[in-house]
Amino acid sequence: MIRRFCSRGIPMIVGARNFPTSPCIAPKNTKAAKRSPQSKAMNPALETLAIASREHPIVWPALFLGAEPHPDLLRATACQPLKPLVDLCGKAGMNLIESPQGKFPTVFFLPGKSKEETLAGFARAHDLLAPGGMLIAALANTSGAARFEKELSKATPLLFSVSKNKCRAFAVGNAEPWDTSVLAAWRSLSEPRLIPDTTFTVVPGVFSVDHIDPGSALLAQHLPPSLRGEVADLGAGWGFLSHAALEKCPNISRIDLFEADARALACAQMNVTGPAQFHWHDVTSGLPVKYDHILTNPPFHSGQVRDIGLGHAFLTSAARSLRRGGSLHLVANRQLPYEAHLVSLGLRPRLLAETGVFKVITAT
Repeated sequence: MIRRFCSRGIPMIVGARNFPTSPCIAPKNTKAAKRSPQSKAMNPALETLAIASREHPIVWPALFLGAEPHPDLLRATACQPLKPLVDLCGKAGMNLIESPQGKFPTVFFLPGKSKEETLAGFARAHDLLAPGGMLIAALANTSGAARFEKELSKATPLLFSVSKNKCRAFAVGNAEPWDTSVLAAWRSLSEPRLIPDTTFTVVPGVFSVDHIDPGSALLAQHLPPSLRGEVADLGAGWGFLSHAALEKCPNISRIDLFEADARALACAQMNVTGPAQFHWHDVTSGLPVKYDHILTNPPFHSGQVRDIGLGHAFLTSAARSLRRGGSLHLVANRQLPYEAHLVSLGLRPRLLAETGVFKVITAT
């Protein structure tokens, strides 16, 4: 892997030849609008976090782990592994940082979907708190807010809890030491580990963290060995599909992995060898170059909400980035209506394989 650094010392993953590198994370735009851009309804957990910050005194500066833009929290330094949310934070004028260092009087935390990721995030927040600091976390009730509030209280007493919008924000301080055994257990959860019975490295929070995704495995099984030239893997995750393609298709000259989750992409860099390039990129924004073949297992959830439009956006980007005579290879849940969308994009889909859960489609 080649890494470059912008003037603020933040590493960038360099793309393939003739591929424009991702821009450095920009400093805060003092002319940014006071309100964050909202293309969708605001995350209710984010709004509850903001309510807690208004109801209880906040000492600035603050760090925001799992950051999303909110008018009341734009002063916080944002740390976020997901590229679409990074882009939103940047457009809102927030300062962004990839690897926080030092100590902060206040740490805000919006956890992800997994238990391990949340508990490891509590430990990370603790380690970034200044003496006398405060951590405020917020989750939806359906994501286990009450359970995680109880888990956090095992390490240190709660300071307060706010329930709004079917969510809960809760806070702890570090005036008294946290339970060291609980902290040690939580820190260990953030360590990279191997998926059982494989050589693939993963970390908590990435998709398919404890097994090879069966849909991706089905697609890999039906990839034609004749694939050649320049290939893209959209939503590459921790790299299984690219790894399988390079093993099965010896005439691939280069495969570009596009992934929005920086944690998954870092795992892919450990899991995929050979002529591969890695891009931290929001596929829904389009691709900058065209390819001979494109592979994808498109996502269809935004957070925990089913979002067919996200899968459609992946397929639209893929269709626009195929060279003449190229082919698209995808796997999807059987009930997802992707064929009609592919036809509307000018492609001719063909069913290659089907199980009780998945279908493999090729389109030209």
